[in-house]
Amino acid sequence: MADGLLGPAEIRELAARLGVAPTKKLGQNFLHDPNTIRRIVAAAALRPEDVALEVGPGLGSLTLGLAGAVRHVHAVEIDPVLAAALPATVTAAHLTVHPADALRVTGDRFDPAPTVLVANLPYNVAVPVVLHLLAELPTLRGGLVMVQKEVADRLTAGPGSKVYGIPSVKLAWYATAKPAGKVPPAVFWPVPNVDSGLVAFTRREPPAGAARADVFRVVDAAFAQRRKTLRAALAGWAGGAAHAERVLVAAGISPQARGESLTVEQFVAIAAAAKTSEHGGKLSPSGAQPEEAEA
Repeated sequence: MADGLLGPAEIRELAARLGVAPTKKLGQNFLHDPNTIRRIVAAAALRPEDVALEVGPGLGSLTLGLAGAVRHVHAVEIDPVLAAALPATVTAAHLTVHPADALRVTGDRFDPAPTVLVANLPYNVAVPVVLHLLAELPTLRGGLVMVQKEVADRLTAGPGSKVYGIPSVKLAWYATAKPAGKVPPAVFWPVPNVDSGLVAFTRREPPAGAARADVFRVVDAAFAQRRKTLRAALAGWAGGAAHAERVLVAAGISPQARGESLTVEQFVAIAAAAKTSEHGGKLSPSGAQPEEAEA
């Protein structure tokens, strides 16, 4: 064990003692490389007064790194066995373990309030977790998350990119995001068959002009059928293609444009124009979109 961090031998020994085997269902891939932990903690640009929120701490590798760098750590762990064992691995008075599903936690359960999200996120729920926590915790000033490389590319993509879509736009509503490096499969147990990517994000003021729920409905509709023009893609949402065209023209956007070419501010303009013209918003929220679910 280097610097009190867990290496491959410690991770396997701890898992054996707990009778834990990583499960695909929970998206568990345990980090076992102290150098990667140090790299994540450094890249997160943590301040001593920060309160870190970690999702899916697993056996505690990253938790140990975070505990040495911030004022308080909140660790949200859905696996009851791992949640119960974490305080014995990370013996820090400033650690609070929350046995819970990160997709269902509410902001009022965290005291002190988290200021940064730093997590090795389970691949299958990465995007919904990030978006849910940014919505629930206005105190988050930013963070650094490790996700599947393909998801990292999507989260940080800009308009015009082939992988720009629902996750890109919705994260841009809350924050500016950028890639912060690649992580090889070999630092995990079990070894995943994909690379991971680090995403750094900094919260910003959301664009003004329309409510988030209204804007996100436009985004969902625009990307539901990627190759369609906005005039066609937004027809169901607007109550007809002609209505969609009028709203788009009012928003200053070509009806022949496609969703993947628009900034989040342009989606806001569409939602605002729909409100003014009393068209649009008829598409009800459909929960997790396919693009989010994949992530």
